[in-house]
Order: sequence, then C-alpha cells, then structure tokens
Amino acid sequence: MTATEPRWLDDAEMRAWLAYRRMRLLLSAEINRDLAKEAGLSEADYDVLSNLTASDDRRRLSELAARMQWSKSRLSHHITRMEQRGLVRREEVDGDARGSLVVLTPQGRRTIEQAAPGHVASVRRHLLDRLSAEQIRVLGEIGEEVLGPLEADGAADE
Repeated sequence: MTATEPRWLDDAEMRAWLAYRRMRLLLSAEINRDLAKEAGLSEADYDVLSNLTASDDRRRLSELAARMQWSKSRLSHHITRMEQRGLVRREEVDGDARGSLVVLTPQGRRTIEQAAPGHVASVRRHLLDRLSAEQIRVLGEIGEEVLGPLEADGAADE
C-alpha cells in the first residue's frame, strides 16, 4: 500500500487556519485576563459556575466533567479548590453510587451573577463588537458545523 500525498493547505486555507489559531489564543488570553482582573475568577471557575447555573445549580460531577471536556480527576481537584473558596460544595446522593453532586453555594451564585456582566462586556469588546451581524451569523454557523461531528464523536467515546 502506498502512502497518499498529504492534502497541503493552499494559501487561503493556511491564512484561515493561522488566523483562527492566533485569534483563539489571543482572544482567550484577553477575555481570561479581564475575568481574573474584574471578578477574581479563572476561565475554569467561570465555566464551572456557569454550567451549574444552567442546570438548577447542581450537576453530577461526572456529567459536569463530560460537559466541560475534562477528566473527572481534573474537575474533582478544581472543585476542591472552589469548595475552599466557598463557591461550590459536594453533596453525596443517598443510595446512589454514581458519584457526588456539585452544588452552587449562595456565594457562588453571587459571584457568577457579579462576574457575568463584565464577562459579557469583555466578549463583546474583544470579539462581537468587531464583527458585523452577518459575520456573527457566519461564525455561529461555522462553529456549529465544526462542533457537530466533534461532539457526536465525543459522545460515542463515553
């Protein structure tokens, strides 16, 4: 069997790929810097808190790990640090060996509610306000097109 020649990127594809990679890195760094400065939260903290607010303030550790694309071990360690700061707590579920629930505390609720407006402003400032309505629509379509198969593949691996 002969090896097939790689499908090298043409100039337009290379431009798009490099721009995406650089944008992803710099955009993430700017938004995370704003989040840390304005709210004292890391991106991971914000992700945990926002996922909990989207699920009635509680979620199984294993479900949260899957949703965040983290290992259960990594998330468990992060949850421990967030517990020490009073943002979340774990609750065991009697008679259910599937693991503990991660629960948003009142302090965690206040923290995410105070952080969200600044986070949204940062996302707008660094990304959305620089794009036209059409570009935002296309970006959403591109994201959904790329994520669809990736999420389906990830669900099949669980």
